[in-house]
Amino acid sequence: MRRKYGIPIQLVLLGSLVSALLLSNCGYSVYRHGDLPFTDIQIGTIENKTLEPKLQDKLHAALTEEFMKNGIRVNPYAETKISAVVNTFEMSILSERQGITIEYRITISADFIVEDKDGKKKELKNIDSPFIVSLASSEYLATLLAKKELVEERALRDVAMRIVGGLIYK
Repeated sequence: MRRKYGIPIQLVLLGSLVSALLLSNCGYSVYRHGDLPFTDIQIGTIENKTLEPKLQDKLHAALTEEFMKNGIRVNPYAETKISAVVNTFEMSILSERQGITIEYRITISADFIVEDKDGKKKELKNIDSPFIVSLASSEYLATLLAKKELVEERALRDVAMRIVGGLIYK
């Protein structure tokens, strides 16, 4: 038996079987909403112990977005609560050209406390971005500052993705 384009049906079935086997062994899993450890979460206080302004607000926004992407509602009355302390913000030089810095690396780390409905607390220390987040610019200061804002937000989204993934997919 042949398909319309001349590919034997057995070859199509074999390809489908191999694809299914590869995907099942790659570490990805499909979760139903009922399989999640909680369906609502309260984002508590986020403290910023760095000298960089607004990191607490950006982390709050990143956490909200990441929880919602994963099917968890952010609710001020939820039984599960997460709070954080942003401890580290570093902007270090990666490269320079003719004495002018052209690339920076941003590193942000935070400690989290997750409290469940029974009052048990779980501390997660030094959660940082698993990826190097860099900023390249030899342009005007205003452009550099605008790019820095975007890179900060990306680094905080990475932190949020790491913490949310760790809480949901144990």
